[in-house]
Amino acid sequence: YNISDLLVRYLEYRGHTVRYVQNVTDIDDDILRKGKEVGEDWMALGNRWTRHFLEDLRALNMRPPDVYPRATEVIAEIIESVEKLIAAGVAYAKNGSVYYHTESWEPFGALSHLNKEEMLATANERGNNPDDPNKRDPLDFVLWQAQAPGEPAWDSPWGPGRPGWHIECSSLSGKFLGDTIDFHSGGGDLIFPHHECEIAQMEPITGKKPFVRFWLHASMVRHSGEKMSKSLGNLIWARQLLETYHPDALRLYIASHHYQTEWSYDAGKLAWAARVAKRLTRAATAQSGHGEPLDVSAFEADFVSAMDDNLNSPAALGVLDDLAVYTLMAAQTGQNVTAGQQAVRKLSTVFGLRLDAEQPEPRVMAGWTEHLKKFE
Repeated sequence: YNISDLLVRYLEYRGHTVRYVQNVTDIDDDILRKGKEVGEDWMALGNRWTRHFLEDLRALNMRPPDVYPRATEVIAEIIESVEKLIAAGVAYAKNGSVYYHTESWEPFGALSHLNKEEMLATANERGNNPDDPNKRDPLDFVLWQAQAPGEPAWDSPWGPGRPGWHIECSSLSGKFLGDTIDFHSGGGDLIFPHHECEIAQMEPITGKKPFVRFWLHASMVRHSGEKMSKSLGNLIWARQLLETYHPDALRLYIASHHYQTEWSYDAGKLAWAARVAKRLTRAATAQSGHGEPLDVSAFEADFVSAMDDNLNSPAALGVLDDLAVYTLMAAQTGQNVTAGQQAVRKLSTVFGLRLDAEQPEPRVMAGWTEHLKKFE
């Protein structure tokens, strides 16, 4: 989510108008399983944790998406997508469920560059049931799942059931962004199967290639030598860190790592990011003197050059910090630092920094407050 925010903010900084869509997968195997485990209604459980998540995004000054739909809002579109895949000859129905036949789509595996054996092993680790007797091939994946006892269901041409994970996201992107989208981001662990399956669904549905022009896959964060994940129970919650650190410190800490580079949580570096955040705020609020304004054009050009280089946020952050130091030194000698202050504030918006503002940006407060209403 941080890389999505960084991308959108930078595109806006460069003068582009961005239509930004996020979605919430509010019905899937994990939610149903967890609801049974804790004895909570699946929808109430999903709403509670989604509120928790969105409140954290708001606190971190993340730019709210223009649209934030639930998967269950587009059941009609999902059913239509599944019907189109059957008509295209890449999906089949069996005993109330519908499956995507991976052998029928020749490019399957092109995004992940995995062979079939590797794809099957990865899919099996992530919930695939290769022994499902309804499948033509162990690698086939569910588009529509027939209703199981005690589970929620929606009517469909194949009987009551619910959508599969992959078709939810494809249908949402098609409805809200169209047949082809410019940027699609997500964790590197989603390349296969999720994003591979999204391509395999959307391109036969629309007949257009590519489904996505540019993919941004964020590398994993590690903690104590292991991948940080729910299953390992080693998550560090943003809400916990915000009890000690300013939101700007967290934003800068994340930005100090390139999105394609795996990194490990380091409390010492987070403390460093907090110091940088304070320096940027001091530069933005320093007392300006008189005379000729500072020439900060070289800093702005270097910042753009870094961000144009595959969103090289560590390099861009270095430029911003150098600009802050330059501005503070000039302020100490009584120079006119207004231009430096304006540049610090302008470039800081790309990283979603609040600086001396007590609250997140007005559009952040308003946008997330509106989206939160769906999950009350």
